[in-house]
Amino acid sequence: MTNTDNIAYSCIGKHIESGHLNDTAFEWIYSDLSEEDFSYGQIEKTSNKIANILRMRGVRKGERVSIFLPKSPELVSSFFGILKNEAISCVLFSTFGESALYDRLHDNGSVVVITKKSLLKRILNIKENLDSLKTVLVVDIDDHLDNFVLSMPKLMSDSPEVFKFSRELDSETPAFIQYTSGSTGKPKGAVHVHSSTTAIVNSYNEIFNIKKNELYWCTADPAWITGLVYGIIAPMVTFTRQIQFGGNFNTENWLTCLQERKINVWYTAPTALRMLMQEEESKFNNYDYSTLDRIYSVGEPLNPEVYKWGKRIFKCEIFDNWFQSETGSIMISNKPGIPVKPGSMGKPLSYIDAFILDDGMKPVPNGTQGNLCVKKGWPSMFRTYLNKNDIYQEKFFKDSYITGDLAYKDGDGYFWFVSRADDVINTAGHLVGPFEVESALLEIDEIIDVAVIGAPDKIIYEKIVAYICLKTNVEWSRELELKCRIKVSNDISTSAIPQEYKIVSKIPKNRSGKILRRVLRAWYEGKDPGDLSTMED
Repeated sequence: MTNTDNIAYSCIGKHIESGHLNDTAFEWIYSDLSEEDFSYGQIEKTSNKIANILRMRGVRKGERVSIFLPKSPELVSSFFGILKNEAISCVLFSTFGESALYDRLHDNGSVVVITKKSLLKRILNIKENLDSLKTVLVVDIDDHLDNFVLSMPKLMSDSPEVFKFSRELDSETPAFIQYTSGSTGKPKGAVHVHSSTTAIVNSYNEIFNIKKNELYWCTADPAWITGLVYGIIAPMVTFTRQIQFGGNFNTENWLTCLQERKINVWYTAPTALRMLMQEEESKFNNYDYSTLDRIYSVGEPLNPEVYKWGKRIFKCEIFDNWFQSETGSIMISNKPGIPVKPGSMGKPLSYIDAFILDDGMKPVPNGTQGNLCVKKGWPSMFRTYLNKNDIYQEKFFKDSYITGDLAYKDGDGYFWFVSRADDVINTAGHLVGPFEVESALLEIDEIIDVAVIGAPDKIIYEKIVAYICLKTNVEWSRELELKCRIKVSNDISTSAIPQEYKIVSKIPKNRSGKILRRVLRAWYEGKDPGDLSTMED
């Protein structure tokens, strides 16, 4: 058995022991652009109080605690409090509707959910079917509502500021679960362990190489693997100067943060850059980005035209990179010291062995499209899919992890993303399983069948398109479209709402009943759908 440091200790405790109790861990910028500094000492005390609350509520080692909060200081402290208690954290997007929330809470069997008042109703509406859920802790109510819904501030007022926990753990101790969508089933929870910090920190140092006085900003929500790993864990372990912005995307606010905070290193998403690209170019002349040294992007491919625009506007290099919820840290990246090929994912990190295999799991020549694979064994590799170990095993062939992405490698060793090998839709960096959207829409009385695909989009990379069969004598209308949009938003998330609806008389399926999404994509793009011999009559 080998040991590793508890992630909470690596992020906070080590720095306090080194004399940095009152040093700033991050500067929090609220949505109204007001700001507040949070020291390592503050986060230590707050997370200790939360850890004590969880222990007093009977949370045991290995049990799951979900955080259902928007990006906030409370989310960060809750994450560390859970890890100190040796429970397993699961950060969930605050935009999740009831169905998406239920699927994840039911799957991970959370005994506690930490949330806020405005999100509480969604939990209460599904709690009767969540047998494991014992307590909901609400961060912004002053008094307990009952024995089930408790006030976090009230409990915090009596909770000790000291919490004794094991700073060293078995390296395979689970730390957090990251959910990813499936193409034909429910979301899958990728389980990551405390020793993942080795790869997280190594990748962060190799790619970002942030100097002592540089200021860093990662725009991602911690419910997304990027926001958790490179917005919280990596910068805190490495004592990086950073800001956190709690608001949603807003052009003026983001540009003001870049200028006023004098950001040096910026980690964001291609969708954000494409949204900025829609603005009048004159707007950017009103801001000063002279301190910005380099930009990194992740989530979906960075188009060459967006790369060139961003480099011209911000006058610095943009480094795109690639990783997944399953990999736990960046695998392939453009980085300083290596020429950027616009549109490329870059090259594998120094300790990562990536390669392209055909469908028979045989190597292919350079320039040939195939399955992007990585040799297994890096420290941040997911250890299983929670409750779905059979699906986990299918992700491996011998010692190769099959990523589910199609790509090719050129003669210079650069990798180029082509598409997903499955039907998962990448919309603005969010992976949406068509099954979830289809299930929600099928609950609408007027709809008898539905199929969902992803289609190319200039801003969000892929938009969600729903093909719908209506019941006899039902006509499509703006009211019915609104009903569909509300249903998907309430059940799943605003990010899963279809942007287009196509009314058809029949959904193309094969004889076993599987939706032929390639046919739908061909119809949408006006292309030949190819061989239709397997289609049902």
